[in-house]
Amino acid sequence: MSTGPSAAAGSQAAALRHVLSHLVTPLLMCVGMGLAYLGAFHAPEPHDLRVDVVGSGPSAQVLAQTLQDKGDGALSVRTVADRATAVDHLRTQDSFGAYVPGGSPELLVATASSDTSATVVEKVFTEVAAGQGAPLKVTNTAPTADGDPTGQGIFFLLVAVSIGSYASVAVIGGAGAVLALRIRAALAVAASLVVSVIGAVFAGPLFGIVDHGLGGVWAMAWLYSAGILLIGVGLHTFLKRWTTLGVMVLFVMLNFTSSGGIFRPELQPGFFGALHSFWNGAGFIEGVRSHVYFGGHALGGHLLVLGLWFVVGVAAMALAGLAERKRRVAAVPAAATSVHESHDVPADTAAAAPVPGRGAAQGAAEADERTEQRTEEEMEEAVGV
Repeated sequence: MSTGPSAAAGSQAAALRHVLSHLVTPLLMCVGMGLAYLGAFHAPEPHDLRVDVVGSGPSAQVLAQTLQDKGDGALSVRTVADRATAVDHLRTQDSFGAYVPGGSPELLVATASSDTSATVVEKVFTEVAAGQGAPLKVTNTAPTADGDPTGQGIFFLLVAVSIGSYASVAVIGGAGAVLALRIRAALAVAASLVVSVIGAVFAGPLFGIVDHGLGGVWAMAWLYSAGILLIGVGLHTFLKRWTTLGVMVLFVMLNFTSSGGIFRPELQPGFFGALHSFWNGAGFIEGVRSHVYFGGHALGGHLLVLGLWFVVGVAAMALAGLAERKRRVAAVPAAATSVHESHDVPADTAAAAPVPGRGAAQGAAEADERTEQRTEEEMEEAVGV
């Protein structure tokens, strides 16, 4: 009779250990998100922000040098011969502002490149114009679409596509773990197609984030989403329930913060600026900007970034296939040994054994139940995030 309370206490202790082990994931996410987001966004300061001063005379040279010295590394100031050259630099994202001095000073910006960078530049040159006693005229050489007045709609499109992608990883990797790897790969590609179509609907017909080039936006969204899904599903073979945390680190904590969708790398700490040069979220953001607003300038480099992440996803799936094949091969001798040992059981022991089939069926059912519970917990963690 004493086994009842002790068994209940053991069950409660096991359940408590189970809950505490699962609390590790959200606590690590809390730490990671805080370090990533606050580290990237809490105090944006310009450094080496490229701006032009239009003019080739001594006064333009003096103004440029004064701004360079006064900025103490915040600005990278150069002079250009004429307004047309300054506009060309803005339209190729080679600068983020150009000041045309004179009796009616003018500031040229390109908010499609980065609204926050344009705001910083405008603040600097508003003070310069005020010091000369003249109002500043601001001309936007590359405005965003009417449906994206802040220029940050592309970033939030990135967020939507990313969430659809990495949440699908938990479903395909967890609930689909019993499926053959080629089926999971096909599901990943199909899911990325659906996610990218949803993203294109958001970007075009629904919110008007872009007013042209929607086909190219969809293609980049698919390539971006497919890379995430293939990497995530491949990693699931190795990380299991830690996959959600892994994809969160890769495609949220390091990805959103380095994408340039809110602040370009010239306004962020160097670590995130360095990630911006090769991370997939930056490839998507800058690729869409290039395609929609800057006539495809440097688009090839951004597509290369997305393509390389897709290749990494294919490689992850290939490695997962090799690992799963090794596990299946290793499982065959173990199963054969188990069958051999069952044949060596003495007759009297065999007679006392349970009815053949019942124990095995019950064990299989319990194993399936545990697997289903782990899968549901993993998916709940992913969806909760």
